[in-house]
Amino acid sequence: MSNKMVNSKNMLIPRFRFPEFQNDGEWEVKRLGEVLDYERPDKYIVNSENYVDSGTPVLTANKSFILGYTNEAEGVFENLPAIIFDDFTTDKKYVNFPFKVKSSAIKILRPKEKDDLKFIFELMSLIRFEAKEHKRYYISAYQNLTVPIPKPAEQQKIASCLSSLDELIEAESQKLELYELHKKGLMQNLFPNSLNSDSQGLNDGHDFSKVPKLRFPEFKDAGEWEVKRLGEVFKSFSGGTPDTLKKEYYNGKIPFIRSAEIAKLSTELFLTELGLKNSSAKLVSKGDLLIALYGANSGDVAISKIDGAINQAVLCLQSEFSNEFAYHFLFSKKNWIVSKYVQGGQGNLSGEIVKSISIPFPSKVEQQKIASCLSSLDDLINAQRQKIELLKQHKKGLLQGLFPNVNEINL
Repeated sequence: MSNKMVNSKNMLIPRFRFPEFQNDGEWEVKRLGEVLDYERPDKYIVNSENYVDSGTPVLTANKSFILGYTNEAEGVFENLPAIIFDDFTTDKKYVNFPFKVKSSAIKILRPKEKDDLKFIFELMSLIRFEAKEHKRYYISAYQNLTVPIPKPAEQQKIASCLSSLDELIEAESQKLELYELHKKGLMQNLFPNSLNSDSQGLNDGHDFSKVPKLRFPEFKDAGEWEVKRLGEVFKSFSGGTPDTLKKEYYNGKIPFIRSAEIAKLSTELFLTELGLKNSSAKLVSKGDLLIALYGANSGDVAISKIDGAINQAVLCLQSEFSNEFAYHFLFSKKNWIVSKYVQGGQGNLSGEIVKSISIPFPSKVEQQKIASCLSSLDDLINAQRQKIELLKQHKKGLLQGLFPNVNEINL
């Protein structure tokens, strides 16, 4: 593939082009309606939304995509591949398996001629389209947009290239899921289990077996773990927010860690020394244990990756030894904590609630062994996530180079 621009002023020739198409000239401009037919999905709508565990997928075009599965044999769309398009959001999916749909807001798109549908789908993903009437993205207006189209052979070459990259991203994503499932299974076995979520569970410390199912060989005869309240083991404090009307308190050099940022390497806001001094914001250090107390991230737990200051929605737990072990334990029990405290009448965590939670602790040496094992797995998971993100960025760059600027054509 050559990245030589044939004509820098010509918007109908992409920056990247496979060698065999270098002399094919400009792409042809067509309306989407000349390329795609659309069909209302009325005859493919699922009759019952009592979904089952397997069968024909029931689709929506939004982020949920597969809502569930049905055993209904009639009205299954099988003229594949197809693009499903949501009139309300312009969300779209390329589908290459039989399906039913949830509602008539979804339109089913198919190619009219020999055009490659995967190519057209990727082309559509580059289009910026604003609703003109009643905040709805009517398919008829969408079809009036003009797009650059090469000959079918070049379409197929581009589609094949992008499909191979999609398959690689999917394979790496499945590998990530396996790593995450492996970690989940390890946590279930490396930590003693509470009986059930209806009991007092973590808080009274009496529902633990106090011995995990899986134990490293050197600790098999080490006896029961000792149950302690977090307040007995950790020093704890939360922070505050400097007056947002005082500009001199912000744009300094101190990272201001809010509840959604407890696991991040950077923050959106930074405090000045003056802002820190004149507020109840508190400094934390890299390696401290942070818990989001309220908001959308309530119950999230992380080891701080940076030195910074926290606000009132974050609780810091500090100890000389147990930070990583306690982090992994609380991470494994997050669903229990959230279901008991965040979704109940109170709706928020508090420092007092967190300090009252009891968890079982083995010896410091066993804590370190467990934490090291799970942290190594976290490193592998994070590296895998970064790999997937790099592949997605690579695809984004390819899309920008393999296609002319679609949006300039519609100016």
